[in-house]
Amino acid sequence: MTTKKPQGQPYRPRSLRDYALLADGERGALVGPDGEYVWMCAPRWDSPAVFSALIGGGGVYALNPSVRYVWGGYYEEGSLIWRSRWVTRESGVVECREALAFPGDPHRTVVLRRVLAHDAPVELRALLDPAGDFGADPVRDLKRDEDGVWHARVGDLSLRWSGASRARVHDQRRLQLDFEARPGTPFDLVLEISDRPLDGPPVDPDEAWQATENAWRDAVPEFSGTLAVRDSRQAYAVMRGLTGSAGGMVAAATTSLPERAEEGRNYDYRYVWIRDQCYAGQAVAAAGPHPLLDDAVRFISARLHEDGHDLAPAYTVDGRPIPDQRKLDLPGYPGGFDLVGNQVRHQFQLDAFGECLLLLAAAARHDRLGPDGWRAAQTAADAIARRRTEPDAGVWELDPRRWTHSRLICAAGLRSMAQAAAPASLAGRWNALADAIVAEADREGLHPTGRWQRASDDDGLDAALLLPSLRGAIPADDPRTVATLDAYKAELTDDHFAYRFRHDGRPLAHAEGAFVMCGFAVAMAEHQQGRTASAYRWFERNRAACGPAGLYSEEYDIAQREMRGNLPQAFVHALMLEASVRLAGA
Repeated sequence: MTTKKPQGQPYRPRSLRDYALLADGERGALVGPDGEYVWMCAPRWDSPAVFSALIGGGGVYALNPSVRYVWGGYYEEGSLIWRSRWVTRESGVVECREALAFPGDPHRTVVLRRVLAHDAPVELRALLDPAGDFGADPVRDLKRDEDGVWHARVGDLSLRWSGASRARVHDQRRLQLDFEARPGTPFDLVLEISDRPLDGPPVDPDEAWQATENAWRDAVPEFSGTLAVRDSRQAYAVMRGLTGSAGGMVAAATTSLPERAEEGRNYDYRYVWIRDQCYAGQAVAAAGPHPLLDDAVRFISARLHEDGHDLAPAYTVDGRPIPDQRKLDLPGYPGGFDLVGNQVRHQFQLDAFGECLLLLAAAARHDRLGPDGWRAAQTAADAIARRRTEPDAGVWELDPRRWTHSRLICAAGLRSMAQAAAPASLAGRWNALADAIVAEADREGLHPTGRWQRASDDDGLDAALLLPSLRGAIPADDPRTVATLDAYKAELTDDHFAYRFRHDGRPLAHAEGAFVMCGFAVAMAEHQQGRTASAYRWFERNRAACGPAGLYSEEYDIAQREMRGNLPQAFVHALMLEASVRLAGA
């Protein structure tokens, strides 16, 4: 049961399962059960937030009934159009249709809210209280024009709020609107935030809604041949919402959400990880030559052309270097602390080159790889040849070592690219290099029991070691493949949830949450072995590790049944989509 929040009271942080994502490719917002926008950066993903209550900053945009209510909500299928739904005792049911106008303009954010009462009039309250620079920069120059439209400045941004002519000003910065929604009469609010002057008339809500509906309808494939059609479409919609006009897909919409309370593991994921982008592209390619595959190839190719053998692990959504990590002096989400930027910019991750080749080969199989892509593939292959003996941070971004997974995934990329209609001279060279890398891994990274181990100086298991056989580094029926899968399931899984690796002597769940992406990888590995019933069980168990909105975070606390880490985590949606395709035999 949710009750009306007193005027001016801050909106408390909630369990991650309670939030829905609105996104338009250029930025995203999290909305909670009280219709509260607690997180949104503008104008871009990595810009300072204007709504940052999620991590203890300032700024909120809320809308909810003025009477007692119980919350619910759902996405309109194949879109990020969200319907906040409140059931009241006094007035029946009322919904607020929520979206960022799609596709997004890189310079202007348009937040659409349309209130729809079902059976009886409902009193509601809207509160708009933005604050730039994570709450440090309050609204100024607040005024209402002769047409009843509100204008203001927030830091370097211009703001315009239409549909709220009767709103009242509190504390010279907060706008509060009390209104009645009536059945059959939609009530529209439109918030615009831009880093450029908001010239011209305000956005027309009817036109914006129609354009947004049409754009989502065109953007998301049907995926009729998958194991879970609705969730597959939703996963694609999430990845599309996280993908900007330059083709880059941010890893998540948020920063600083802890992977485990008080463990110090929270990071800024509002950037494009090369590996995650390749996972997404490969997942899409498994279903068909859909636009997100082209976006991934475009972004990855551009980075390889620009940085070559010095490819960074991650970039901003428009391809710039990531800023160094720094703290914000905010309370943070409970259990975590506040920061922006990411130290990954200083790492070397060898496996990223292998993932690039796997992505480009997937595009080539769909005849979607042009000359730029082939040149990018040669750059990635050359980088592997030159740098394969260097220690790297690996898939989990740990201390540099000669990680077995990094080398095997590079072999998989080389083999895949060699098979993708490469010229005979290149194909021969790449296959020979792949053979040499696998032989090296066998000498250095094979456990005495016949399974792969993490590194030459670490005989432990790792979920990442399931991926090379899925990608073709070695055959599915190779004894090393089967031994690794069976040992991993025996030692690093619990009740069909999967963990990355063992941190120390503690029980698995005490060190970190189950890694949802790894659960989908096990499902595909079981399917590859012909263990169909087991594969389905793994898939369904991990498919359920989400909240009402169907969003996945990085980790899942199986004891508390809670999501952990930044939200939504793009690579989890990617692996869910790919598993849904592969397990259906599509």
